[in-house]
Amino acid sequence: MDERIEDDEGDLIESLTSTTPHRKTQSYSQHLGIPPIQKRNTVRKHSLDEGGITKNMDRFYDSSDDELFPYGNLGGFTACRIGSVGSPAEGPEYMNQFLEGHSSDSSGELRRTALPEFIASGGGNGIFRVPVRAAIHPGRPPCLELRPHPLRETQVGGFLRTIACTETQLWAAHECGVRFWTFSDVYAAGCGVGGRVKRGDEEAAPFYESVTTSPTIRLVVDAGNRLIWTGHKDGKVRSWKMDQPLDGNPFREGLTWHAHRGPVLSMVMSSYGDLWTGGEGGVIKIWPWESMEKSLSLTVEERHMATLLVERSYIDLKSQVTINGVCSISSSDVKYMLSDNVKGKVWSAGHLSFALWDARTRELLKVFNVDGQIENRVDLSSSLDSSVEDEVKIKLVSTSKKEKSQSSMNFLQRSRNALMGAADAVRRVAVKGAFGEEKRTEALILTIDGMIWTGCSNGLIVQWDGNGNRLQDFQHHSSSVQCFCTFGSRIWVGYSGGTVQLLDLEGKLLGGWVAHNSPVIKMSVGAGYAFTLANHGGIRGWNIKSPCPLDNILRSELASKELQYRKLENVKILTGTWNVGQGRASPDSLISWLGSAAMYVGIVVVGLQEVEMGAGFLAMSAAKETVSFHRLSITNIFQWPVLCYYFQGH
Repeated sequence: MDERIEDDEGDLIESLTSTTPHRKTQSYSQHLGIPPIQKRNTVRKHSLDEGGITKNMDRFYDSSDDELFPYGNLGGFTACRIGSVGSPAEGPEYMNQFLEGHSSDSSGELRRTALPEFIASGGGNGIFRVPVRAAIHPGRPPCLELRPHPLRETQVGGFLRTIACTETQLWAAHECGVRFWTFSDVYAAGCGVGGRVKRGDEEAAPFYESVTTSPTIRLVVDAGNRLIWTGHKDGKVRSWKMDQPLDGNPFREGLTWHAHRGPVLSMVMSSYGDLWTGGEGGVIKIWPWESMEKSLSLTVEERHMATLLVERSYIDLKSQVTINGVCSISSSDVKYMLSDNVKGKVWSAGHLSFALWDARTRELLKVFNVDGQIENRVDLSSSLDSSVEDEVKIKLVSTSKKEKSQSSMNFLQRSRNALMGAADAVRRVAVKGAFGEEKRTEALILTIDGMIWTGCSNGLIVQWDGNGNRLQDFQHHSSSVQCFCTFGSRIWVGYSGGTVQLLDLEGKLLGGWVAHNSPVIKMSVGAGYAFTLANHGGIRGWNIKSPCPLDNILRSELASKELQYRKLENVKILTGTWNVGQGRASPDSLISWLGSAAMYVGIVVVGLQEVEMGAGFLAMSAAKETVSFHRLSITNIFQWPVLCYYFQGH
């Protein structure tokens, strides 16, 4: 009986090892032309400085589409996987075929052959969804690629921060100035100033750039005077003419003055022509149009006089609403401003509070929070009389004398209480998040019907009337709202997840799609397009009528002419893993490991194991998961990409 069982098991094992499973063995690989390698030993030594590393890499089709969000039914979709195996049981069989392919000649030299490729079907489950490989994305309308997604390393010191459209131009603010595109040249060949190629903008439409300035934060279009007003990180406000000479040279600003001690965080042009600017600490300043108009009329030689004229003409609203040391508005940074030209009002907003102003009289009308509750303290502050002030002063003097007489033990006790209070605050933040963090205002827009719409960090969209009364709210997405734009009866909403949605004036969802694989930080309408700016610097234009039947017509027409504009590239990818064991990275380690093989490939992907271990790493991971603060730095993790970039340059 035992012998029979052993025979049956032997037959079963023999059948498993001898039978070749069915595979799709269509291969696109080629030999890399590597010279023959002398076979030294039959026993393979695994070492970082080993010279006999396999250099055979296969071709991999890389799509020009940068989104990895499939739409529709992808059940029958096939994708190319390098060296993929149908099942775990095929692993030994696959290695046997690979080793048999390495033949040795009479001289003892080992000939290496390319790894076979297999086309695997399936996918679409969980995180293993097959990316869409098509010239036209089937899940979104066709778009105008004004500036394709640039590589991150090419944008150091030049990231785009905001955009604004005029009738014929699209202006963009970046970290070293401003630039603009003309709509008549969006399909023209060439790029950069005067058609010269600029690193990171090789595929962008032709644009014109200004001279170098401090980082630009805000843009305001003044169509009546054909000017662009910009607010900068150094606290200055600059004006730029729309009608710039297109001679290929960087253009210069017009009027410039120092507006704030800190950065200019928000700007708006009121219905009376005054320029309102907001800064840190709740500071709001008004620059009357009379002084700006007089300064703009001066010649270039009188520019210094023009600057002084504007700088001395401002009106500080925070000082006007501060009575007896009590300020009626919030001291938080003024991040957003909006002008209601119909009702003659100006909105100023921080993350958790709003202030409503009269644009003509410049008086404070109302202060309220994100829940619509009034927080106006003007009446309370004005009711303080001299007797109350004297009583407060007496109490302060007596308190200061008592504090001086306290012993060192009391000081230590107060210090302990302060530390315990701070620890308790940190604990509450870690567990529940900061107060009102989920209700932070991130965007502000005025629609054609006079309603005000605000977007929150939790994806909530709130509708207000012109008097600051909260009407209703909507929740169509879980990501944070980053920006708004409006055209006619439609509201465009941009989210931190890269999604764009369209709403009507009643808050009803009309459609949406994934516009970028990065947060949509700004949108603007011009020339029949709604332009979206992603955090990585890419700009796309979407038909202002989308979604509509015209999208399907354009998609079919572009798909039929795919061969005229599609570009296929075969990229060789070298992948490897390294258990670094908490070690510090060094360029020599990478060079000794990958230096001989990396010259034959286009992309090197290295997976690192045990980069950070121990109690410190676990505590940092717990803090990330609890507080959701993704900017916590880990030394070794951030050191490895730098060295990989160093290795790429060598």
